[in-house]
Amino acid sequence: MSPPLPNLETFPPLRDWQRKALVRYLRNRSADFMAVATPGAGKTTFALRIAAELLSDGTVEAVTVVCPTEHLKTQWSQAAARVGIQLDSAFRNSDVHSSRDFHGAVITYAQVGMAPAVHRRRTMTRRTMVILDEIHHAGDSRTWGDGVKQAFDQAERRLMLTGTPFRSDDNPIPFVEYERGQDGLQRSRSDSVYGYSDALRDGVVRPVIFLAYSGETRWRTSAGDELAARLGEPMTKDLIAQAWRTALDHRGDWMPQVMRAADARLSRLRSHGMTDAGGLVIASDQQSARAYAKLLDEITGEKAAVVLSDDQGASARIAEFARSEQRWLVAVRMVSEGVDIPRLAVGVYATSASTPLYFAQAIGRFVRARRTGETATVFLPSVPHLLGLASEMEAQRDHILGAPKDPDGLDDALLERAQRAEDAEGELEKRFEALSATAELDQVIYDGTSFGTGARTGTPEEEEYLGLPGLLTPDQVSVLLNKRQSEQMAAQKRAAATAPKESVPAQREPVATMSAAERRVALRRQLNTLVAAHHHRTNLPHGKIHAELRRLCGGPPSAQATIEQLEERIATIQTL
Repeated sequence: MSPPLPNLETFPPLRDWQRKALVRYLRNRSADFMAVATPGAGKTTFALRIAAELLSDGTVEAVTVVCPTEHLKTQWSQAAARVGIQLDSAFRNSDVHSSRDFHGAVITYAQVGMAPAVHRRRTMTRRTMVILDEIHHAGDSRTWGDGVKQAFDQAERRLMLTGTPFRSDDNPIPFVEYERGQDGLQRSRSDSVYGYSDALRDGVVRPVIFLAYSGETRWRTSAGDELAARLGEPMTKDLIAQAWRTALDHRGDWMPQVMRAADARLSRLRSHGMTDAGGLVIASDQQSARAYAKLLDEITGEKAAVVLSDDQGASARIAEFARSEQRWLVAVRMVSEGVDIPRLAVGVYATSASTPLYFAQAIGRFVRARRTGETATVFLPSVPHLLGLASEMEAQRDHILGAPKDPDGLDDALLERAQRAEDAEGELEKRFEALSATAELDQVIYDGTSFGTGARTGTPEEEEYLGLPGLLTPDQVSVLLNKRQSEQMAAQKRAAATAPKESVPAQREPVATMSAAERRVALRRQLNTLVAAHHHRTNLPHGKIHAELRRLCGGPPSAQATIEQLEERIATIQTL
C-alpha cells in the first residue's frame, strides 16, 4: 500500500528566496529547473516542498534523490520523513524496484553510474521527479555523467541543486543548460540564484572571519638541501607548496600554535552565547587527521572525534557529534557538501586542497545560522591563493566550457587527492622532510578586506582578535575590526614616538630597505586604511570599495595583488 501524500498545510514556512523560487518553478512548469543557493540557505527544504507540491497535485507519482555520499542519503531521508515524504535510503541496485512503502528512494551518483539501466527502469515505471543534489558531481567522471543522462532523461521532472562553485573542467553536466556569451564561452544558466552575500544580508547564514597565519618554515629536499621560507611571502608555486606542507606537519610548531589559538577562540564563543559551539579540523589524509586529533587531546584535555572516511559508522559518528557538546571533530572526507552540523563555528583549514570547489565546500560547513548574531571563524595558512578565495567568498561562479586553464594548475584533481588516503605516502616522505615551522597571525580577512598589523602567537595583539565577541551582526564585525586595526596602528605610532633616541653615530649607517614581502604588507595595510576612511565618508561596504578599485585598476584581490597593482589602487582611491 502506498504511503499517504504529504500535507502541504503542515509544511514548515519558507524563506523569502525559497518562496520566490517556488513561485517561479510552479509558473514555468518546465522539465528542468536549476537552483543555486549558498550552503546553509535551505536547498533541501526547497526541493522537498516542490516534491510535495508535485506529489499532491498528481504531476508525479515518485521521487528519486541523487546525492554525492552515503551519509547524505540518510540525511535526505530523515529530512523528507519530517515533511511526510518517505524515501528509502537503503535502496540498492540489486533491489531493482522501489518498495511501495515509500514515495521513492535516495541513491548516490556512484550507484547510478554502476547501473543506469536499473534507475531508468524505475523512472519509467512511475512518473518520477528526480532531485539531483550538488549536480556538478554528475561531471566527476564520464561514467557518472553518462549514467545520470541515461537513467533520468525520461523523468517527468528534474530539479538540479548546487551550493558551491561549479567545476573547472570542460565536462558538460547532464541536464544543465549552457548559454554562449559575447566572449564565445558557454556558461551554465541557473533558474534561481541565492548567493552568500544575499543570505548574509537576510541573516540566513553567519558572517565568516578568516584568521590567516604565516610563519617561518624549514624543510629538507630529496637532494638533501635545507630550505627556509616565510609562509605568505611571494614565492614560486613549488616553494609555496613545500612551505605550506611544512607548516601543516604535526611535528612542527605551526599546527600546535594555530590549534591553541583556534581552541581559545572556541572557548570565547562558548562563554559568550554559543554554549555548544564546535570546531572542525579539515585534514588532508588519515595519518595527519590522527596526529591532529592527538594534538587536540594534549591541548584541550578532551578527546576529539575523528571521521576518516565515508565508511561504515561515519554517518553515526557525525550524527553523534552533531547532537553532543564535544569540542572538536577532525575529518578528511567528511567535508562533502550538505553535511549538516549547525553548531560548527570554528574551523582549521589544515589541508593542501585549494580549488574553489573544495574551499567553498569546506567553508560551507561553518555558515549555517541558527540565530541572529552567531559568527564563524576559520583559521587558515597565509597562502596567496587561499587568501584570494577567502576574499572572494561572495563571488558567484558558473560552469564555463572552453575557458583557458588557470595557470596556477588548480584543478579538481586536488580535490580528489585530498579526499582519499595517499597511497604513495611512504615514497613521498623519502623525498621530503619537514624540519620546523612557527606560526604568527598575519592578517584577518572579512568581507573581502584585510585587517590587522600582524601578531605573534600568545601575545595580547593576537588575543584582541581571538577575543572578539561571539555574537555580532555583520555590520558590527566590520566596525569592530576597523576599530581594532586603528587601535593597533595608533599603538605602534605611540611606541615609535616614545622609543628612546639613540645618539647619532659619526658615520650614518645606510637605511635598511624593505623586502618585497614587507613592502607588499605595508602597501596592503595602507590600502585598507584608505578603504576604511572611504567607507566612513560614503557608508559603502569595504567589499564594494575593493571591488570598484579592482574594476578600475584590474588585477586579483589585494591578498594576491602585486606591489605595482597595490600602488595603483592606493593612487586611485586617493582621487575618489
